[in-house]
Amino acid sequence: MNRRQFLHTSAGLAVVGSGLRLDAADTPGYATPKQAIKGPREKHLFVTCLYGGTGVKKPDYLAVVDTDPASASYSKVVHRLEMTHVDDELHHFGWNICSSCHGKPGDRRYLIVPGVRSGRIYVVDAKDPTGLKHHKTIEPDEVKKKTNLSGPHTVHCLPDGTIVISMLGDGAGNAPGGFLVLDENYDVKGRWEKEPGQIRYNYDFWYQPRHNVMVSSEWTAPNTFLKGFNPEDVKAGKYGDRLYFWDWKERKVAQTIELGDAGRIPLEVRFLHDPDRPNGFVGAALSSTMWHFTKAGEKWRADKVIAVEPVKAGGQDVPGLITDLLVSMDDRYLYFSNWLHGDVRQYDISNPAKPKLTGQLFVGGLIGKAPEFRGAKLGGGPQMLQLSLDGKRLYVTNSLLSVWDNQFYPDMARAGSWMLQIDCDTDKGGLSLNEKFFVDFSKEPNGPSRAHEVRYPGGDCTSDIFS
Repeated sequence: MNRRQFLHTSAGLAVVGSGLRLDAADTPGYATPKQAIKGPREKHLFVTCLYGGTGVKKPDYLAVVDTDPASASYSKVVHRLEMTHVDDELHHFGWNICSSCHGKPGDRRYLIVPGVRSGRIYVVDAKDPTGLKHHKTIEPDEVKKKTNLSGPHTVHCLPDGTIVISMLGDGAGNAPGGFLVLDENYDVKGRWEKEPGQIRYNYDFWYQPRHNVMVSSEWTAPNTFLKGFNPEDVKAGKYGDRLYFWDWKERKVAQTIELGDAGRIPLEVRFLHDPDRPNGFVGAALSSTMWHFTKAGEKWRADKVIAVEPVKAGGQDVPGLITDLLVSMDDRYLYFSNWLHGDVRQYDISNPAKPKLTGQLFVGGLIGKAPEFRGAKLGGGPQMLQLSLDGKRLYVTNSLLSVWDNQFYPDMARAGSWMLQIDCDTDKGGLSLNEKFFVDFSKEPNGPSRAHEVRYPGGDCTSDIFS
């Protein structure tokens, strides 16, 4: 019996006519975004923390942060789960099942935690949020042998209970990469795409079955980004500028859109949460532009809707470098971070084609606009974002990738990361820093660490897809 075939025999499961009725405790996620907004407030956060480029020869780990204001340990790390090897470079991670599986038996219990550098994939039992345990480890050699893929990045579960992971390279770390499928027992099933080689580079993806589409973006190959950023690699065409629109059922590329010079390095892809709306956004990091994509007849189109202009600092033009974005669960606000400028922005996207700036807050950066926080300047810049289901609390970390951190913010290797919480005005718009919340990763038991992606028990704005 696999995990999706398991049915609770408790009072939560009852026979209704010839079918089954599943109570909320027996099925993952939420039926709709509106139900998710009414979900319980997050009390803990899971955060990937790593030691790459710090000189600390210890395994990376998952940190659990207390976010309950009524708790004595509020704003502190209350649990850590070390991985089993060093230099994994934990990066992005996701759940075994999410709201796309709502209405089916299942338990959102396991975190799928890849190392983008090592290619190792950990499966972590998160039944007890403050008592995480290792469940299974998939070694990189197995992935390479069965699929010729490496560099695991974005994790999404599918409505059938399988898991897809975007892979940034082939077995040797070269482009183009592809998509790995894990079955319901977390065994390597193969590739998701029917034919390899349909893309030039790979990075993030988001699917929407109601429109028979998956959208994926481009970064570069592991052998390029793991060496650090070199502008000559951009000139040589080693970084992407394309969006791929896949036929979801046929698992093949149906349309490719070249964003060009104004869309260099398109990274995070986000659809609106309403599964009926064919709208989404992608942020082009190097060009510091935001693009809105939507369906126009039978074809998709992408239009530049926001441009962050470079700023002079230290005698150089510093780009904003949009490195993360998300959409609030009610589809009203778009948030993104400018890692080098140091600001987090909030836009009203009631009309997705015409975003309106409603909030901006500086928390770090290279251009000198950040105020002091608790008596000191914040190092690094805002990078990964996660928003509460009700849209009121935005959590921010500052590490991008160890080798890139060391290039642009070398002090982070010594000082470690931070996590902040920004209060969001969901009525009129606006952002303000919560002075009571600050997680200082410079004081971790094994030494200063880098904090990257954030997830909640029960799901969040960037892991849940409604189908």
